[in-house]
Amino acid sequence: MVEQLDVLVIGAGLSGISAAWHLQSECPSLSYAIVEAREHMGGTWDLFRYPGIRSDSDMYTLGYRFRPWQNAKAIADGPSIKAYIEDTAREAGIDQHIRFQHRLVRAEWSSERARWTVTLEAGSVRTPVQISARFLFSCAGYYDYAQGYTPDWPGLADFAGRVVHPQQWPEGLDYAGKRVVVIGSGATAVTLVPAMAMGKGAAAHVTMLQRSPTYIATLPSEDAIANALRRVLPSRMAYALSRWKNVARSMFYYHLARTYPKIFKHGLRTEARKQLGNDFPVDVHFSPTYQPWDERLCMIPDGDLFQVLRNGSASIVTDQIARFDAAGIVLHSGAHLDADIIVTATGLRMALLPGVTLTVDGTPVVFNTTMLYKGMMLTDLPNLAAAVGYTNASWTLKSDLITQHVCRLLTYMQAHDYGQVTPRRDAGMGETPVFDFTSGYVQRAAPSLPKQGARAPWRLYQNYVKDLFSLRHGRVDDPALEFRRAPAATRETHTEPELVRHG
Repeated sequence: MVEQLDVLVIGAGLSGISAAWHLQSECPSLSYAIVEAREHMGGTWDLFRYPGIRSDSDMYTLGYRFRPWQNAKAIADGPSIKAYIEDTAREAGIDQHIRFQHRLVRAEWSSERARWTVTLEAGSVRTPVQISARFLFSCAGYYDYAQGYTPDWPGLADFAGRVVHPQQWPEGLDYAGKRVVVIGSGATAVTLVPAMAMGKGAAAHVTMLQRSPTYIATLPSEDAIANALRRVLPSRMAYALSRWKNVARSMFYYHLARTYPKIFKHGLRTEARKQLGNDFPVDVHFSPTYQPWDERLCMIPDGDLFQVLRNGSASIVTDQIARFDAAGIVLHSGAHLDADIIVTATGLRMALLPGVTLTVDGTPVVFNTTMLYKGMMLTDLPNLAAAVGYTNASWTLKSDLITQHVCRLLTYMQAHDYGQVTPRRDAGMGETPVFDFTSGYVQRAAPSLPKQGARAPWRLYQNYVKDLFSLRHGRVDDPALEFRRAPAATRETHTEPELVRHG
């Protein structure tokens, strides 16, 4: 017998646990399960194990709206975030709904039955399992968990030392007293360099090799205002105030960066020079050619990267790789970087449900021919939503709003006996790339990604307040959605389901 569910959630990470919490709270009559390909919950925070792994967003906005973050540190390490996710799931009984080591390989939609038939591979022997669900909710993120991105550099195979990608960090890797080169300048690189350069078991020296500079901002690892509020106010009130304070702060700085980039760049440069000293070549290593927020801004808690650069335990080189040799890296300038270990912090492989085949009534789904509806559904894909976060703010802010909207949509469908909902693209709607980032991982994936439109509800605004009105309070019976009555096929007949469009 194929198991019958109302909602199947894909992924038991930060978004998946949020989805389950909201489903239990707001749609208690609906049955659900979570399928997770890995052996443990946590998603990103279970996958990445490299030194210093941490959030680059504060936990008052990365944390769940419904469960206050109680730790004093606002910029949390990976294990603390994973424990927070696990505690949330255990306290709500969500852990009892998770099927670990269940890898999604195929999902087939039938309009006649108004159901998805999902094929999974279970366990280490990959036993085929099928589940039938009325609604699919993907909380699996936007990158390939199986492998990260490493460029095909000349001579890489000639290097005699160890090459490591942060996404596949070897357990127990010993770098104490060794020369390490970290290639990259993004969030992973700026986390790894101070973590490997400081403390017990530190490397002899860590070099951060970047092809071009990245905008870097410092922020305190502890939020003094949030900690003070927690001392004098009830926990939930203090958390809500801290959350909104940080939402407002991030929106202000993003607006400043995009509207007055010269002022924003000057502020970052002034802070870097203050921490690194007047003799440090700040303009060489920390003055990008692109505008702020054309790529994601990197955050360093308590200026830790600047600390190791200042004390000499780490250094930064801005140059390009000519080739590798047995002893390290030859640069275009002719300089040579000696290394025992090379870490390729060169990015992710961006992908939607990689390795999964989706079909609608037998026709394969091609993502780059679809358009995003409210940042959560895709044109012509019935009964499927995805929780995707912001690029300019904490992931959870957007994914929680999407989850709440999905629950409202499911409640509406149940009340009106609708079995199918499908976004239909407006005629004549122009399209643009779904992300306006120039980051390498975005540009590499752009040809395979869905598009966005020129106006709501097809446009992504990367703005929490706008999304708050649209997703938490906006209408569910949107004219862009096509609803169909629950099919008569479920009542042992085969008449065509009634089509409903709202206007």
